[in-house]
Amino acid sequence: MKINLVRAAAVLALSLPVSTMSAQALELKVADSFPGDHYLVRLMLKPWMDDVTKRTNGAVTFTHYPNQQIGKATDMLRLTQSGVIDIGYIGPSYVSDKMPLSEVAQLPDAFQTSCQGTLAYWKSAREGVLASREYAPNKIKLLMAVVLPPYQVWTAKAKVETIKDMQGLKLRTTGGAQDLTVRTLGAVPVRMAAPDAYESLSRGTMDGLLFPMDSVAAYGLDKLVKYATEGVSFGSFIVAYSINQSVWDKLPDDVKKAMNEASEAITPKACADVDKEQQVTQQKMKEQGIAFVPLSDATRAEMKDKLKGVAQEWAAGLDSRGKQASAALKEFEGLLATGGAK
Repeated sequence: MKINLVRAAAVLALSLPVSTMSAQALELKVADSFPGDHYLVRLMLKPWMDDVTKRTNGAVTFTHYPNQQIGKATDMLRLTQSGVIDIGYIGPSYVSDKMPLSEVAQLPDAFQTSCQGTLAYWKSAREGVLASREYAPNKIKLLMAVVLPPYQVWTAKAKVETIKDMQGLKLRTTGGAQDLTVRTLGAVPVRMAAPDAYESLSRGTMDGLLFPMDSVAAYGLDKLVKYATEGVSFGSFIVAYSINQSVWDKLPDDVKKAMNEASEAITPKACADVDKEQQVTQQKMKEQGIAFVPLSDATRAEMKDKLKGVAQEWAAGLDSRGKQASAALKEFEGLLATGGAK
């Protein structure tokens, strides 16, 4: 693909100091809170950046700032909006006051695989209710996303086999919908960003975590936990790399085309890779001595019965604030039913 470098230079000059531009190249700043070797960097972000650079014949490159080098996970939306970075990893749960509707993809018992949740969220956040009601008002544009496989309860001391076992447990959550899920089952949510979980669990200020399997390994939490549930979805989490809308608007059309094509290519591949990786990680954890506790049919049925009202309660609460959560929920459920192709 041939890139109009003169036009790109003019574009970047307008966005300084967000990006730096020479006569030959467009460089964009990307930041997140993940360790540099995090599985989502390896499976999604790096392949996407490499693909964009390839599609633009080297005219567009990226500087990646991992591991909270520029700001904490909770700061990424603000840093992207303000132009400190061009592209940021935004976890909607960390900014639920600004992006409450996105938590539609984090409700319990909604889907069983990463790809089911990812493809539905992607469609809504790029073209549907979430695009118009969540991303546009925040002046960002979604570039790529993965909705993680269903969260499980991970504990350091006592296994969870029944709802009674969850009573009073202090469990790390990402906030928002996960708080509602945990409270519904009688546990106590402790809202916390992923990078802070290790210290709290090691100190014993929490009893356990709501976490996806590969993130447990990525943050070293597999050294602390001893048990994990199986058989129930306790919700999920959205990893959404998004670009400052003003920066996007100033990009040359051929650069936008390259980014869109790279995004369309990586999104279904990344979620499929995440689903596959989970199986490998589980086997490694079993070999480390972590026990995966399958919940009985009766317990699963009891939990699902309690959790089935969470989505409606979540939607009703936001609707009362004028947030159109019921519309987002209806669209998301429809997209899940059609594999994201609605």
